[in-house]
Amino acid sequence: MMTAMPMQYLNTDADVHPLKREPKLRIHHVSKVFEQKDQVVTALEDTNFDVREGEFVTILGPSGCGKSTILKVIAGLTEPSSGYVMLNNQRINGPGADRGMVFQAYTLFPWLTVEENIGFGLQLKGMAKAQRQEIVQHYLELIGLNGFGAVYPNNLSGGMKQRVAIARALANDPEVLLMDEPFGALDAQTRTVMQELLLKVWEESHKTILFVTHDIDEAIFMGDRVYVMTARPGRLKAEIPVPISRPREFSVKASPEFMRLKGEILKLIREESWKAASEVG
Repeated sequence: MMTAMPMQYLNTDADVHPLKREPKLRIHHVSKVFEQKDQVVTALEDTNFDVREGEFVTILGPSGCGKSTILKVIAGLTEPSSGYVMLNNQRINGPGADRGMVFQAYTLFPWLTVEENIGFGLQLKGMAKAQRQEIVQHYLELIGLNGFGAVYPNNLSGGMKQRVAIARALANDPEVLLMDEPFGALDAQTRTVMQELLLKVWEESHKTILFVTHDIDEAIFMGDRVYVMTARPGRLKAEIPVPISRPREFSVKASPEFMRLKGEILKLIREESWKAASEVG
């Protein structure tokens, strides 16, 4: 029987967060304010957290809490209003190949085949064709699409398109893979398969992954740790370790430990959702 681990609430200062080793990715006192016509919206407020090398971290929170904004700041697609992000102890000042991004929308080039989509970034880098094809073939096999290399995206299902998007991001060998609700548009059955597939890919590559989702089961099943955000303005409310051994099978979602974690997180999300609803009302 697994030993339950207590929920750990975040200290407001990421510098005193108990880590056994230096974090690979550090979000340090990040705030983000948007000016929209006559109003100012604070999406993130003094947000601190980190991700270790090879770790799979998931982020949960109520709608509009700034989950996607965090990823955009890390990706360098938007600048923080205050604070900063560090990757490998280097400050992030804009987009870079060291960060790969997978969105909910598939963002594939419809005029390119599956092989060409996966190898697009490698071609931009000027990689030799033979080496590029070797890497593309590796990822085609890894995502279970061997034999689909010559197919165009319009002829693929939603799940298959997202597999290609993940393979394209991984083929560029980023330091960190950022995933913004990548399975949100898929049906429940396909979503379950994609969760298991991504974990299989991660277990082989041990890529550092930061994964945003609104699905509590998904966050627990995928993550080493789950960060729970407050309602807007978004801050980190709690850090919850997931003491479930890997590799994980789908059946673990029915285990007592999984249900305990789900209950703890559901309570936190419910508190924040009520706060958001009361402010609107």
